[in-house]
Amino acid sequence: MYDVKSPHATEFIDDNEVLQTLEYAEKNKNNIELINKILEKAKLGNGLTHREASVLLDCEIPEKNAEIFALAKKIKNEYYGNRIVLFAPLYLSNYCVNGCVYCPYHAKNKHIPRKKMTQEEIKQEVIALQDMGHKRLALETGEDPVNNPIEYVLESIKTIYSINHKNGAIRRVNVNIAATTVENYQKLKKAGIGTYILFQETYNKERYEKLHPTGPKHNYNYHTEAMDRAMEGGIDDVGMGVLFGLSTYRYEFSALLMHAEHLEARFGVGPHTISVPRIRKADDIDPSTFENGIDDDTFAKIVACIRIAVPYTGMIISTRESKKCRERVLELGISQISGGSKTSVGGYAHPENESEEETAQFDVEDRRSLDEVIKWLMELGYVPSFCTACYRAGRTGDRFMEICKEKQIHNFCHPNAIITLKEFLQDYASEETKKIGNALIEREIETLTNVKSKTKEYIKKIEQGERDFRF
Repeated sequence: MYDVKSPHATEFIDDNEVLQTLEYAEKNKNNIELINKILEKAKLGNGLTHREASVLLDCEIPEKNAEIFALAKKIKNEYYGNRIVLFAPLYLSNYCVNGCVYCPYHAKNKHIPRKKMTQEEIKQEVIALQDMGHKRLALETGEDPVNNPIEYVLESIKTIYSINHKNGAIRRVNVNIAATTVENYQKLKKAGIGTYILFQETYNKERYEKLHPTGPKHNYNYHTEAMDRAMEGGIDDVGMGVLFGLSTYRYEFSALLMHAEHLEARFGVGPHTISVPRIRKADDIDPSTFENGIDDDTFAKIVACIRIAVPYTGMIISTRESKKCRERVLELGISQISGGSKTSVGGYAHPENESEEETAQFDVEDRRSLDEVIKWLMELGYVPSFCTACYRAGRTGDRFMEICKEKQIHNFCHPNAIITLKEFLQDYASEETKKIGNALIEREIETLTNVKSKTKEYIKKIEQGERDFRF
């Protein structure tokens, strides 16, 4: 059996174990007795192993697939309720020394405009994001030790946290930068980041090395072991993901869950979030040239099976996906989405500038404004949340996981979601969105138990101009 406690990538992502898992799943995809047994275990809400989850993913029995989707919805509701957390990516720089063949930032791309924002430009971007109503950012940058050193990232984080504009402030900066050293992760921890995010892209080592022919990212082991170093560096929460379409989705699914099992076994804490991006068109990137693309039905089943396998983890879907696709998977497991996003460097402060758009990492499918996304979510019955209280109150890492696994996190998140939604409605929403939101808030407050009066008190204070409450 593969060694999940080993810090070495090729041991906790053992290729033979993945292949054996795929063979096992293929063999048992119509084994109704085994599938029933796995579903009964899954109903306990404690998750599944990568092998068990792979059998569900491969299942071809229509009535059992209906059970899988229904169970995913039930587990999503039990752990995360009807709350959806909002965030936006912030691209600092698209300078990059890597040769990744699926990303337009690759070093050989000589016609894409290269840009690195100054601290003043970052300030203007943050103000633009605050004017939209955002409180949580995911900081992005290409890998370039000269143009984007860790010192630049740290300075940028300090700038972002320093800006208070009208009633706006970025309360949490998550960071998605290249794999780095334990020492640098310690610096990021000291800077007050939320979650450290890094996508594996593909867990298939042979495929990985072909897709990353040049640059430091070519080193499969160093990249795959980044989460271990991050947690060794004191970062409580890490976010994983693969770029579906680079290798076979069955391989990625199994290996992704093996990585989650590894972190849980070694550190006692699994991934705080799992992202499920699919490859998209970009500057000189044509997704049709990648033979492992997946359709919407397969994508939905992947989301459902991840939710069942790791019920405690947050799941993220970005504006890479269309409104229709995002709506479908929200109920199956997604708990965080981006809104009003720009994937270009400097795209928020100057959205009319075409040269800014030319620096985009990928084409955005869902181009609606944040206000439109908030209105849409509420019309679907969700409570949009800008809450960052868990980070600020120290409910991170194993402390968050313990509360979440006991299905008690809603006691904190639900009232905080209502309060932060009220802040958004009061400060940024259109009149129509405000009307829908205030009615939703009245209904949601009535569902609260022990904190109903406190939430009402905070809502009143927000209406009177006070801000930034948390439980």
